[in-house]
Amino acid sequence: MIAVAVRQQGITMSDTKYLDIVNTIRARITSGDYSKGSKLPTHRALALELATTPATVAKAYKVLIAQEEIESFVGKGTFVCSDTRLEQVIHSRQDAQVLNLSILQPCIAYNIDKLTSKISSCLSNITEPDLFGYTENTGLRRHRESGMAWARHYGLETASTDQVLLANGAQHALSSLIQLYTKPGDTIAVEAQTYPGILSIAHLLGRRLAGVTMDDQGMLPEALEALCRQQKIAMVIVLPSHQNPTGATMSERRRTSLATVIERFRLWLVEDDIYGFLNENRMEAITNRVPQQGFHISGLSKAISPGLRCAFIRAPASQAGHLAAFIRATVWLPPPLMFEVASGLIRSGDAYQMAKAQQDIARRRQRIAGSILQGCHMSRQPTSYHLWLQLPDSWQADSLALAAREQNMLVSSASFFRVGPRSDNAIRLSLMSIAEESQYRHALEKLAALLAAGSAVYGHF
Repeated sequence: MIAVAVRQQGITMSDTKYLDIVNTIRARITSGDYSKGSKLPTHRALALELATTPATVAKAYKVLIAQEEIESFVGKGTFVCSDTRLEQVIHSRQDAQVLNLSILQPCIAYNIDKLTSKISSCLSNITEPDLFGYTENTGLRRHRESGMAWARHYGLETASTDQVLLANGAQHALSSLIQLYTKPGDTIAVEAQTYPGILSIAHLLGRRLAGVTMDDQGMLPEALEALCRQQKIAMVIVLPSHQNPTGATMSERRRTSLATVIERFRLWLVEDDIYGFLNENRMEAITNRVPQQGFHISGLSKAISPGLRCAFIRAPASQAGHLAAFIRATVWLPPPLMFEVASGLIRSGDAYQMAKAQQDIARRRQRIAGSILQGCHMSRQPTSYHLWLQLPDSWQADSLALAAREQNMLVSSASFFRVGPRSDNAIRLSLMSIAEESQYRHALEKLAALLAAGSAVYGHF
Protein backbone atom coordinates (compact mmCIF):
# COMPACT_ATOMS: atom_id res chain seq x y z
CA MET A 1 0.00 0.00 0.00
CA ILE A 2 1.15 3.57 -0.67
CA ALA A 3 0.81 4.59 2.97
CA VAL A 4 2.91 1.60 4.10
CA ALA A 5 5.57 2.48 1.54
CA VAL A 6 5.65 6.07 2.78
CA ARG A 7 6.08 4.91 6.38
CA GLN A 8 8.91 2.63 5.29
CA GLN A 9 10.58 5.62 3.65
CA GLY A 10 10.91 7.19 7.09
CA ILE A 11 8.50 10.15 6.95
CA THR A 12 7.27 11.11 10.41
CA MET A 13 5.13 13.74 12.08
CA SER A 14 8.20 15.39 13.65
CA ASP A 15 8.74 17.80 10.80
CA THR A 16 6.01 19.55 8.84
CA LYS A 17 8.20 21.97 6.87
CA TYR A 18 8.26 19.47 4.03
CA LEU A 19 4.51 20.14 3.53
CA ASP A 20 5.30 23.76 2.64
CA ILE A 21 7.85 22.48 0.13
CA VAL A 22 5.27 20.09 -1.33
CA ASN A 23 2.91 23.05 -1.86
CA THR A 24 5.72 25.17 -3.34
CA ILE A 25 6.63 22.48 -5.87
CA ARG A 26 2.97 21.96 -6.79
CA ALA A 27 2.53 25.70 -7.30
CA ARG A 28 5.51 25.77 -9.63
CA ILE A 29 4.11 22.83 -11.60
CA THR A 30 0.73 24.58 -11.86
CA SER A 31 2.27 27.87 -13.00
CA GLY A 32 4.45 26.12 -15.58
CA ASP A 33 7.73 27.01 -13.89
CA TYR A 34 8.27 23.25 -13.61
CA SER A 35 6.81 21.96 -16.87
CA LYS A 36 5.72 18.40 -17.59
CA GLY A 37 8.72 16.15 -18.05
CA SER A 38 11.18 18.76 -16.77
CA LYS A 39 13.94 17.85 -14.36
CA LEU A 40 13.59 19.10 -10.80
CA PRO A 41 16.47 20.62 -8.78
CA THR A 42 18.58 18.28 -6.70
CA HIS A 43 17.77 17.97 -3.01
CA ARG A 44 20.77 20.11 -2.16
CA ALA A 45 20.02 22.84 -4.71
CA LEU A 46 16.38 23.21 -3.69
CA ALA A 47 17.32 23.11 0.00
CA LEU A 48 19.74 25.99 -0.56
CA GLU A 49 17.07 27.99 -2.43
CA LEU A 50 14.39 27.42 0.21
CA ALA A 51 16.65 27.73 3.26
CA THR A 52 16.06 24.22 4.51
CA THR A 53 17.88 20.89 4.59
CA PRO A 54 18.31 18.28 1.84
CA ALA A 55 16.61 15.73 4.11
CA THR A 56 13.48 17.91 4.31
CA VAL A 57 13.42 18.32 0.53
CA ALA A 58 13.78 14.54 0.22
CA LYS A 59 10.67 14.07 2.38
CA ALA A 60 8.71 16.45 0.15
CA TYR A 61 9.87 14.63 -2.97
CA LYS A 62 8.80 11.29 -1.46
CA VAL A 63 5.29 12.62 -0.85
CA LEU A 64 4.99 13.82 -4.44
CA ILE A 65 6.36 10.53 -5.75
CA ALA A 66 3.79 8.62 -3.68
CA GLN A 67 1.08 10.85 -5.19
CA GLU A 68 2.48 10.16 -8.69
CA GLU A 69 3.09 13.85 -9.38
CA ILE A 70 6.86 13.46 -9.83
CA GLU A 71 9.07 10.46 -10.56
CA SER A 72 12.67 9.63 -9.74
CA PHE A 73 15.24 7.59 -11.70
CA VAL A 74 18.51 6.38 -10.22
CA GLY A 75 21.42 8.16 -11.85
CA LYS A 76 19.17 10.54 -13.81
CA GLY A 77 17.30 12.64 -11.25
CA THR A 78 13.72 13.59 -10.44
CA PHE A 79 11.20 14.73 -13.06
CA VAL A 80 7.67 16.15 -13.24
CA CYS A 81 5.27 13.44 -14.34
CA SER A 82 3.03 13.83 -17.34
CA ASP A 83 -0.30 15.39 -16.41
CA THR A 84 -2.06 12.75 -14.29
CA ARG A 85 -4.11 15.13 -12.16
CA LEU A 86 -7.43 13.93 -13.60
CA GLU A 87 -6.52 10.29 -13.10
CA GLN A 88 -5.50 11.01 -9.53
CA VAL A 89 -8.67 12.82 -8.52
CA ILE A 90 -11.23 11.02 -10.69
CA HIS A 91 -11.00 7.35 -9.83
CA SER A 92 -13.53 5.98 -12.30
CA ARG A 93 -12.76 2.30 -12.00
CA GLN A 94 -15.52 0.11 -10.58
CA ASP A 95 -14.18 -2.25 -7.93
CA ALA A 96 -16.47 -3.99 -5.48
CA GLN A 97 -13.72 -3.91 -2.86
CA VAL A 98 -13.21 -0.13 -3.08
CA LEU A 99 -15.52 2.46 -1.53
CA ASN A 100 -15.32 5.25 -4.09
CA LEU A 101 -16.04 8.68 -2.60
CA SER A 102 -13.98 10.47 -5.23
CA ILE A 103 -15.88 10.67 -8.52
CA LEU A 104 -18.80 13.03 -9.15
CA GLN A 105 -21.46 11.27 -11.15
CA PRO A 106 -25.14 10.43 -10.81
CA CYS A 107 -26.26 7.22 -9.12
CA ILE A 108 -26.33 5.48 -12.48
CA ALA A 109 -28.06 2.37 -11.12
CA TYR A 110 -31.22 4.45 -10.58
CA ASN A 111 -31.25 5.61 -14.22
CA ILE A 112 -30.06 2.48 -15.95
CA ASP A 113 -33.40 0.78 -16.71
CA LYS A 114 -35.04 3.86 -18.20
CA LEU A 115 -31.88 4.81 -20.03
CA THR A 116 -31.30 1.40 -21.63
CA SER A 117 -34.97 1.22 -22.60
CA LYS A 118 -34.80 4.63 -24.27
CA ILE A 119 -31.56 3.79 -26.09
CA SER A 120 -32.97 0.47 -27.30
CA SER A 121 -36.20 2.07 -28.49
CA CYS A 122 -34.39 4.91 -30.19
CA LEU A 123 -31.89 2.76 -32.04
CA SER A 124 -34.49 0.23 -33.15
CA ASN A 125 -36.61 2.96 -34.78
CA ILE A 126 -33.95 5.00 -36.53
CA THR A 127 -34.69 5.45 -40.22
CA GLU A 128 -33.30 8.91 -40.92
CA PRO A 129 -30.10 9.07 -42.99
CA ASP A 130 -29.19 12.36 -41.28
CA LEU A 131 -28.31 10.46 -38.13
CA PHE A 132 -25.63 8.53 -39.99
CA GLY A 133 -24.13 11.38 -42.05
CA TYR A 134 -22.51 14.79 -41.70
CA THR A 135 -24.52 17.77 -40.53
CA GLU A 136 -23.95 21.51 -40.40
CA ASN A 137 -23.61 23.70 -37.29
CA THR A 138 -22.27 20.86 -35.06
CA GLY A 139 -25.57 18.97 -35.07
CA LEU A 140 -29.16 18.62 -36.20
CA ARG A 141 -31.49 21.52 -35.40
CA ARG A 142 -33.87 19.38 -33.34
CA HIS A 143 -30.96 18.28 -31.17
CA ARG A 144 -29.94 21.88 -30.63
CA GLU A 145 -33.54 22.81 -29.89
CA SER A 146 -33.62 20.12 -27.21
CA GLY A 147 -30.41 21.52 -25.74
CA MET A 148 -31.93 24.98 -25.66
CA ALA A 149 -35.03 23.61 -23.90
CA TRP A 150 -32.90 21.78 -21.33
CA ALA A 151 -30.80 24.84 -20.47
CA ARG A 152 -33.83 27.16 -20.46
CA HIS A 153 -35.59 24.91 -17.96
CA TYR A 154 -32.76 25.54 -15.48
CA GLY A 155 -32.27 29.27 -15.98
CA LEU A 156 -30.73 30.18 -19.36
CA GLU A 157 -32.40 32.57 -21.80
CA THR A 158 -31.48 32.04 -25.44
CA ALA A 159 -32.78 34.10 -28.32
CA SER A 160 -32.20 31.57 -31.09
CA THR A 161 -31.40 27.92 -31.67
CA ASP A 162 -28.62 29.17 -33.95
CA GLN A 163 -26.73 30.18 -30.79
CA VAL A 164 -26.76 26.60 -29.43
CA LEU A 165 -23.95 24.22 -30.37
CA LEU A 166 -23.31 20.60 -29.45
CA ALA A 167 -20.19 19.24 -27.76
CA ASN A 168 -18.79 15.89 -26.65
CA GLY A 169 -19.41 16.60 -22.99
CA ALA A 170 -18.61 19.66 -20.87
CA GLN A 171 -14.86 18.95 -20.90
CA HIS A 172 -14.83 19.18 -24.70
CA ALA A 173 -16.85 22.40 -24.48
CA LEU A 174 -14.37 23.91 -22.00
CA SER A 175 -11.30 22.93 -24.00
CA SER A 176 -12.82 24.28 -27.23
CA LEU A 177 -13.63 27.65 -25.69
CA ILE A 178 -10.22 27.99 -24.05
CA GLN A 179 -8.40 27.09 -27.27
CA LEU A 180 -10.48 29.45 -29.40
CA TYR A 181 -10.79 32.51 -27.16
CA THR A 182 -7.41 32.57 -25.41
CA LYS A 183 -3.84 32.06 -26.58
CA PRO A 184 -0.75 30.51 -24.95
CA GLY A 185 0.45 32.68 -22.09
CA ASP A 186 -2.95 34.29 -21.48
CA THR A 187 -4.30 34.39 -17.94
CA ILE A 188 -7.69 32.90 -17.13
CA ALA A 189 -9.45 33.75 -13.87
CA VAL A 190 -10.98 30.79 -12.03
CA GLU A 191 -12.20 30.05 -8.53
CA ALA A 192 -9.36 29.60 -6.02
CA GLN A 193 -10.45 25.96 -5.65
CA THR A 194 -11.49 24.67 -9.04
CA TYR A 195 -12.35 21.60 -11.08
CA PRO A 196 -9.22 19.57 -12.02
CA GLY A 197 -10.41 19.32 -15.63
CA ILE A 198 -9.82 23.06 -15.99
CA LEU A 199 -6.34 22.70 -14.49
CA SER A 200 -5.52 19.91 -16.94
CA ILE A 201 -6.68 21.91 -19.96
CA ALA A 202 -4.72 24.98 -18.88
CA HIS A 203 -1.53 22.97 -18.29
CA LEU A 204 -1.83 21.20 -21.63
CA LEU A 205 -2.52 24.38 -23.64
CA GLY A 206 -0.04 26.67 -21.87
CA ARG A 207 -2.58 29.01 -20.30
CA ARG A 208 -1.99 30.59 -16.91
CA LEU A 209 -4.62 30.41 -14.18
CA ALA A 210 -5.28 33.04 -11.55
CA GLY A 211 -7.26 31.92 -8.53
CA VAL A 212 -9.96 34.33 -7.36
CA THR A 213 -10.85 34.41 -3.68
CA MET A 214 -14.12 32.68 -2.77
CA ASP A 215 -16.64 32.69 0.05
CA ASP A 216 -19.66 30.48 0.73
CA GLN A 217 -21.30 31.79 -2.48
CA GLY A 218 -18.30 31.19 -4.68
CA MET A 219 -16.17 33.72 -6.57
CA LEU A 220 -16.05 37.20 -5.00
CA PRO A 221 -16.80 39.97 -7.55
CA GLU A 222 -14.56 42.46 -5.72
CA ALA A 223 -11.67 39.98 -5.83
CA LEU A 224 -12.16 39.49 -9.57
CA GLU A 225 -12.22 43.26 -10.05
CA ALA A 226 -9.01 43.68 -8.07
CA LEU A 227 -7.34 40.96 -10.15
CA CYS A 228 -8.45 42.65 -13.40
CA ARG A 229 -6.90 45.93 -12.22
CA GLN A 230 -3.62 44.17 -11.45
CA GLN A 231 -3.19 42.22 -14.68
CA LYS A 232 -4.75 41.47 -18.03
CA ILE A 233 -7.37 38.72 -17.80
CA ALA A 234 -8.58 37.11 -21.03
CA MET A 235 -11.39 34.94 -19.68
CA VAL A 236 -13.19 34.03 -16.49
CA ILE A 237 -14.51 30.50 -15.89
CA VAL A 238 -17.05 30.04 -13.14
CA LEU A 239 -19.27 27.25 -11.81
CA PRO A 240 -22.19 29.17 -10.30
CA SER A 241 -24.17 26.21 -8.96
CA HIS A 242 -22.91 23.46 -6.62
CA GLN A 243 -19.36 24.49 -7.40
CA ASN A 244 -16.82 21.71 -7.76
CA PRO A 245 -15.23 21.16 -5.26
CA THR A 246 -16.64 23.48 -2.57
CA GLY A 247 -20.37 23.13 -3.29
CA ALA A 248 -20.87 26.92 -3.25
CA THR A 249 -23.95 28.23 -5.07
CA MET A 250 -24.30 31.88 -6.06
CA SER A 251 -27.33 33.93 -5.10
CA GLU A 252 -29.05 36.01 -7.78
CA ARG A 253 -27.44 39.12 -6.29
CA ARG A 254 -23.96 37.57 -6.49
CA ARG A 255 -24.54 36.59 -10.12
CA THR A 256 -25.55 40.15 -10.97
CA SER A 257 -22.52 41.63 -9.20
CA LEU A 258 -20.16 39.24 -10.98
CA ALA A 259 -21.74 40.03 -14.34
CA THR A 260 -21.18 43.74 -13.72
CA VAL A 261 -17.43 43.17 -13.29
CA ILE A 262 -17.28 40.91 -16.35
CA GLU A 263 -19.05 43.51 -18.46
CA ARG A 264 -16.90 46.40 -17.16
CA PHE A 265 -13.63 44.67 -18.04
CA ARG A 266 -14.97 43.13 -21.27
CA LEU A 267 -14.03 39.59 -20.28
CA TRP A 268 -15.14 36.42 -21.99
CA LEU A 269 -17.33 34.51 -19.53
CA VAL A 270 -17.46 30.72 -19.58
CA GLU A 271 -20.30 29.68 -17.28
CA ASP A 272 -20.07 25.97 -16.58
CA ASP A 273 -23.57 25.26 -15.28
CA ILE A 274 -23.39 21.47 -15.48
CA TYR A 275 -24.87 21.19 -11.95
CA GLY A 276 -27.63 23.77 -12.45
CA PHE A 277 -30.29 21.06 -12.46
CA LEU A 278 -29.57 20.46 -8.76
CA ASN A 279 -30.77 23.92 -7.70
CA GLU A 280 -33.95 23.71 -5.64
CA ASN A 281 -35.31 26.77 -7.45
CA ARG A 282 -34.60 28.00 -10.98
CA MET A 283 -31.60 30.34 -10.96
CA GLU A 284 -31.00 32.91 -13.70
CA ALA A 285 -27.79 32.22 -15.59
CA ILE A 286 -25.00 34.79 -15.33
CA THR A 287 -24.87 34.65 -19.12
CA ASN A 288 -28.36 36.19 -19.25
CA ARG A 289 -26.84 39.36 -17.78
CA VAL A 290 -23.90 39.54 -20.26
CA PRO A 291 -25.33 37.91 -23.40
CA GLN A 292 -22.67 39.32 -25.74
CA GLN A 293 -19.76 38.09 -23.61
CA GLY A 294 -21.08 34.86 -22.14
CA PHE A 295 -20.74 31.22 -23.15
CA HIS A 296 -23.01 28.91 -21.15
CA ILE A 297 -22.33 25.17 -20.83
CA SER A 298 -24.96 22.63 -19.81
CA GLY A 299 -25.44 18.92 -20.44
CA LEU A 300 -26.68 15.53 -19.33
CA SER A 301 -23.50 13.94 -17.93
CA LYS A 302 -24.25 14.71 -14.28
CA ALA A 303 -28.02 14.43 -14.48
CA ILE A 304 -28.39 11.28 -16.61
CA SER A 305 -25.14 9.56 -17.58
CA PRO A 306 -21.54 10.57 -18.35
CA GLY A 307 -21.59 7.93 -21.09
CA LEU A 308 -23.97 9.98 -23.25
CA ARG A 309 -21.31 12.70 -23.72
CA CYS A 310 -23.98 15.24 -24.61
CA ALA A 311 -23.28 18.89 -23.79
CA PHE A 312 -24.74 22.14 -25.08
CA ILE A 313 -22.95 25.47 -25.55
CA ARG A 314 -24.91 28.70 -25.77
CA ALA A 315 -22.71 31.23 -27.58
CA PRO A 316 -23.16 34.97 -28.18
CA ALA A 317 -24.88 35.55 -31.51
CA SER A 318 -21.71 37.15 -32.88
CA GLN A 319 -19.61 34.07 -32.00
CA ALA A 320 -21.85 31.11 -32.85
CA GLY A 321 -20.54 30.69 -36.39
CA HIS A 322 -16.93 31.08 -35.29
CA LEU A 323 -17.29 28.44 -32.58
CA ALA A 324 -19.20 26.09 -34.90
CA ALA A 325 -16.37 26.32 -37.44
CA PHE A 326 -13.82 25.48 -34.73
CA ILE A 327 -15.76 22.42 -33.56
CA ARG A 328 -16.23 21.31 -37.15
CA ALA A 329 -12.50 21.66 -37.82
CA THR A 330 -11.51 19.64 -34.75
CA VAL A 331 -14.11 16.86 -34.33
CA TRP A 332 -16.50 17.76 -37.16
CA LEU A 333 -19.54 16.95 -35.04
CA PRO A 334 -20.51 15.10 -31.87
CA PRO A 335 -22.23 11.72 -32.50
CA PRO A 336 -25.80 12.35 -33.75
CA LEU A 337 -26.96 8.95 -32.45
CA MET A 338 -26.23 9.88 -28.82
CA PHE A 339 -27.88 13.26 -29.26
CA GLU A 340 -30.93 11.56 -30.72
CA VAL A 341 -31.20 9.60 -27.47
CA ALA A 342 -30.65 12.73 -25.40
CA SER A 343 -33.13 14.71 -27.45
CA GLY A 344 -35.75 11.99 -27.02
CA LEU A 345 -35.26 12.02 -23.25
CA ILE A 346 -35.66 15.79 -23.13
CA ARG A 347 -38.69 15.96 -25.45
CA SER A 348 -40.52 13.21 -23.56
CA GLY A 349 -39.84 14.82 -20.20
CA ASP A 350 -37.96 11.73 -18.99
CA ALA A 351 -34.72 13.71 -18.67
CA TYR A 352 -36.27 16.13 -16.18
CA GLN A 353 -37.78 13.28 -14.17
CA MET A 354 -34.45 11.46 -14.06
CA ALA A 355 -32.67 14.66 -13.01
CA LYS A 356 -35.23 15.20 -10.25
CA ALA A 357 -34.72 11.62 -9.03
CA GLN A 358 -30.98 12.27 -8.77
CA GLN A 359 -31.64 15.48 -6.86
CA ASP A 360 -33.80 13.53 -4.41
CA ILE A 361 -31.06 10.93 -3.92
CA ALA A 362 -28.51 13.68 -3.32
CA ARG A 363 -30.79 15.30 -0.73
CA ARG A 364 -31.17 12.01 1.14
CA ARG A 365 -27.45 11.33 1.05
CA GLN A 366 -26.60 14.80 2.29
CA ARG A 367 -28.81 14.14 5.30
CA ILE A 368 -27.03 10.84 5.96
CA ALA A 369 -23.66 12.57 5.69
CA GLY A 370 -24.77 15.26 8.12
CA SER A 371 -25.79 12.60 10.62
CA ILE A 372 -22.70 10.40 10.37
CA LEU A 373 -20.18 13.25 10.11
CA GLN A 374 -21.85 15.47 12.66
CA GLY A 375 -19.40 17.76 14.38
CA CYS A 376 -17.29 18.08 11.23
CA HIS A 377 -17.07 21.40 9.41
CA MET A 378 -18.65 20.87 5.99
CA SER A 379 -19.43 23.22 3.09
CA ARG A 380 -22.37 21.83 1.12
CA GLN A 381 -25.83 22.41 -0.35
CA PRO A 382 -28.90 20.32 0.55
CA THR A 383 -29.03 18.79 -2.95
CA SER A 384 -25.33 18.70 -3.98
CA TYR A 385 -23.64 15.55 -5.20
CA HIS A 386 -20.67 16.30 -2.96
CA LEU A 387 -19.45 18.12 0.10
CA TRP A 388 -16.24 19.91 1.08
CA LEU A 389 -14.98 18.59 4.40
CA GLN A 390 -12.56 20.79 6.35
CA LEU A 391 -10.16 18.60 8.30
CA PRO A 392 -9.20 18.84 11.95
CA ASP A 393 -5.64 19.80 12.91
CA SER A 394 -4.85 16.13 13.49
CA TRP A 395 -4.97 15.46 9.74
CA GLN A 396 -3.42 16.84 6.56
CA ALA A 397 -5.51 16.35 3.41
CA ASP A 398 -2.92 14.35 1.47
CA SER A 399 -2.13 12.08 4.39
CA LEU A 400 -5.82 11.43 5.01
CA ALA A 401 -6.31 10.53 1.34
CA LEU A 402 -3.45 8.02 1.59
CA ALA A 403 -4.76 6.58 4.86
CA ALA A 404 -8.23 6.22 3.33
CA ARG A 405 -6.79 4.43 0.32
CA GLU A 406 -5.06 1.98 2.64
CA GLN A 407 -8.54 1.14 3.96
CA ASN A 408 -9.95 0.75 0.43
CA MET A 409 -11.62 4.15 0.38
CA LEU A 410 -11.04 6.81 -2.28
CA VAL A 411 -11.39 10.50 -1.39
CA SER A 412 -10.06 13.61 -3.15
CA SER A 413 -7.54 15.85 -1.41
CA ALA A 414 -7.89 19.63 -1.66
CA SER A 415 -4.43 19.74 -3.23
CA PHE A 416 -5.93 18.50 -6.50
CA PHE A 417 -8.22 21.53 -6.76
CA ARG A 418 -6.12 24.48 -5.66
CA VAL A 419 -4.95 27.33 -7.89
CA GLY A 420 -1.93 28.94 -6.28
CA PRO A 421 0.61 27.92 -3.68
CA ARG A 422 -1.79 26.89 -0.92
CA SER A 423 -5.04 24.98 -0.65
CA ASP A 424 -7.58 24.38 2.06
CA ASN A 425 -6.88 21.54 4.44
CA ALA A 426 -9.94 19.71 3.15
CA ILE A 427 -11.18 16.78 1.12
CA ARG A 428 -14.00 16.52 -1.37
CA LEU A 429 -16.45 13.68 -0.83
CA SER A 430 -18.70 12.42 -3.60
CA LEU A 431 -21.98 11.14 -2.18
CA MET A 432 -23.39 9.51 -5.31
CA SER A 433 -20.82 7.17 -6.82
CA ILE A 434 -21.53 4.29 -4.41
CA ALA A 435 -24.76 2.76 -5.66
CA GLU A 436 -25.93 0.89 -2.57
CA GLU A 437 -27.02 3.13 0.29
CA SER A 438 -25.85 0.60 2.88
CA GLN A 439 -22.36 0.65 1.36
CA TYR A 440 -22.46 4.44 1.26
CA ARG A 441 -23.26 4.54 4.99
CA HIS A 442 -20.48 2.06 5.65
CA ALA A 443 -17.98 4.24 3.77
CA LEU A 444 -18.91 7.34 5.76
CA GLU A 445 -18.75 5.44 9.05
CA LYS A 446 -15.22 4.21 8.19
CA LEU A 447 -14.23 7.75 7.27
CA ALA A 448 -15.67 9.15 10.51
CA ALA A 449 -13.64 6.61 12.48
CA LEU A 450 -10.51 7.57 10.56
CA LEU A 451 -11.08 11.25 11.27
CA ALA A 452 -11.63 10.59 14.94
CA ALA A 453 -8.52 8.45 15.30
CA GLY A 454 -6.14 11.11 13.96
CA SER A 455 -3.10 10.66 11.75
CA ALA A 456 -0.73 9.76 14.57
CA VAL A 457 -2.51 6.43 14.98
CA TYR A 458 -1.71 5.53 11.36
CA GLY A 459 1.84 6.85 11.34
CA HIS A 460 1.31 8.95 8.21
CA PHE A 461 3.89 11.62 7.53
